[in-house]
Amino acid sequence: MRDAEMFWSASQDELKQGYIEGENQYVCLLCGNAVEKGIVYPKDGILYEAKRYMRIHIEHAHSSVFEYLIDLDKKLTGLTDHQNRLLRLFYQGKNDAEVQEEMGIGSPSTIRNHRFVLKEKERQAKLFLALMELLKDKDEHAPAFIPLHQKARMVDDRYNVTEDEKVTVLKKYFPKGSQDSLKSFPPKEKQRLIILQEIMNRFENERKYEEKEINQILGAVYHDHVLLRRYLIEYGFLDRKPDGSQYWLKK
Repeated sequence: MRDAEMFWSASQDELKQGYIEGENQYVCLLCGNAVEKGIVYPKDGILYEAKRYMRIHIEHAHSSVFEYLIDLDKKLTGLTDHQNRLLRLFYQGKNDAEVQEEMGIGSPSTIRNHRFVLKEKERQAKLFLALMELLKDKDEHAPAFIPLHQKARMVDDRYNVTEDEKVTVLKKYFPKGSQDSLKSFPPKEKQRLIILQEIMNRFENERKYEEKEINQILGAVYHDHVLLRRYLIEYGFLDRKPDGSQYWLKK
């Protein structure tokens, strides 16, 4: 299962802890990093069993699950910029007076009102999740949509793509298979998204690529590797150093 699929299919408890437990390993939902069960892992001169090591990985690589989730695009979290900042300050342990002073708005009672609105949003989210879970058993006609990658940018209708559409597009633009070269670069945004997602399978998690390596990998996919590189960054699949000397999968 791909990283995005694992992330969006994870339970609430799994999402809160930031990893899922498989038969033989623990997998980080935030970056796809996996550790094998039954193996002891060293960190700063201390040995840790796999589950504890996974928690340490999340702390060191992502600061915390909260920090990772709150940094996601607001189209994914459903939070306004104002609500996002409030949650960050609450998570830091600040009281209402401190939050009010830092944000420079209203009074402590204003912050309490914001807390109430956030609790209402939480109640609505719980009910909506329950309704969607119940709907799964009844809605036989619901299409399977391709999962969004967590660092997706410009989240809009272009992500409204079903698995069937994905298969059709891949066959059209990768007639010899997705591990071969690209026939042409699609003109439509939805089709581009599908192609870019498939290209990302050629890269490894947690690896830094030199610019020359990136160009070689993308050049094997399509003659205009600069075009592919630009779109991979624009869509939030790849990140890079400011000088373009290194690239990596954006997690």
